[in-house]
Amino acid sequence: MQVKKVSEQYIEMAVGTVKIYTFPMYVKDLVKISYVAVRGRDEEEGAVQRVLNRKRISSIKQYILDGNMFVNTFVINWNDINYRPQFLNEKIEIPLVDSVAQLLDGQHRLEGLKEAIKLDQSIRDKQILVSMVIGLGTKEAAKIFININSEQKPVPKSLIFDLYGITDDDKNYAITRSDDIARELNENVDSPYYNLIKYPGNPRGKGKIDLSTVVSTLKKYVDVDGKFVDNNIKDLNFQSQIIINYFSAIKYHWDEEELWGNSSQNVFLKAAGFIAALEFFFEYVFPKCVEKKSFKLDYLISLFDFSEVTLITNGEIKGSDGKTARKMIMDNLKEGLKTEAPEEADATYSSGAFLPQILSRKRTE
Repeated sequence: MQVKKVSEQYIEMAVGTVKIYTFPMYVKDLVKISYVAVRGRDEEEGAVQRVLNRKRISSIKQYILDGNMFVNTFVINWNDINYRPQFLNEKIEIPLVDSVAQLLDGQHRLEGLKEAIKLDQSIRDKQILVSMVIGLGTKEAAKIFININSEQKPVPKSLIFDLYGITDDDKNYAITRSDDIARELNENVDSPYYNLIKYPGNPRGKGKIDLSTVVSTLKKYVDVDGKFVDNNIKDLNFQSQIIINYFSAIKYHWDEEELWGNSSQNVFLKAAGFIAALEFFFEYVFPKCVEKKSFKLDYLISLFDFSEVTLITNGEIKGSDGKTARKMIMDNLKEGLKTEAPEEADATYSSGAFLPQILSRKRTE
């Protein structure tokens, strides 16, 4: 088969034993040769990428349409055995064949470029920098991925467990994973606990729930023998989104009575409320979601009906010890939990995939 090729000057460098070749490339050519192998979904060697964040892609698309382009490189892992780059006369010759190179870094940037091209075809002929490695397996590809992300931006510590697999003998796994979920709760703008997790050293008055409370409550559920892993929900992003969706569902109902935003009365901004809500979720709500194969926000919202229930406030638990307060809050949640779950035809979680959904809601006065 006659294959078109492009030839470019390149720079070669070595990181340990891995050779990396960097060269310019047209956007349209990178789109053609690259593909994404997602960890936890694709079984092939080198699968390290995360599931796409659509909001981030939209932001990148607009950045490009505003006339910007990227300085940092896209990193690819060429793994096709039938077509190989050739090195001739101090240039690298790249066969332009569909889907022959895994994208190790730049997934969201490339998707943003693809979306921008739909509105401006001239972007196809823009040049970008590409750094290529050849024939790396998962372990080597993961090392490069961690190297890039730890240098460019903070990356969750427990991401290494998703890349290499969970190990039963790592005693710090549950704490590390819980800390990463706590960080997502605190930093994700869609989270009901956005900027509400209290970290050591925070200025006085910043945060409502102590980090130690979040971590100590979560760790038994995210551990290697916890309910997430028992149900094959191992990915950090998925676990975090489930927790965010659940608390968003509670917020939805508490907003109906204008209680969530009332910090003096919102029980879920206290340690007892946070702990009780999570214990209630994993005991009563989680099994329903697993059975229905859905953790979508609208499904979680539909599991509750508080129309005939008086929502509990801080005034009611004031003076109670922690155990009593938690029981009162769980009893209140149980009053609103429907005995029969609504039908949910659209399954968004299975053993191989989970597609979380955040509902946007405008309050009706």
